[in-house]
Amino acid sequence: MTPELVQSLIAQIIPCQHIEVEGDGHHFYATIVSTHFDGLKLLARHRLINDGLKSYLDSGELHALSMRATLTPAEWAARQQ
Repeated sequence: MTPELVQSLIAQIIPCQHIEVEGDGHHFYATIVSTHFDGLKLLARHRLINDGLKSYLDSGELHALSMRATLTPAEWAARQQ
């Protein structure tokens, strides 16, 4: 598993305006920006991504994914200022 593959898998779950994934092949860290997060609380945002990656997490192919940030485009823009 590579950061690029994890990024691609996330992009298949929801359309994203921005995705950053870093990792060492076992542990990955993601920042995800998507309009699909509008109106969702933090737990629901994480659940949306984790549910989409369930088969990879259950099989152990994807060992750990820490979502550093799951943001709407407006939240992302505010952080960039």
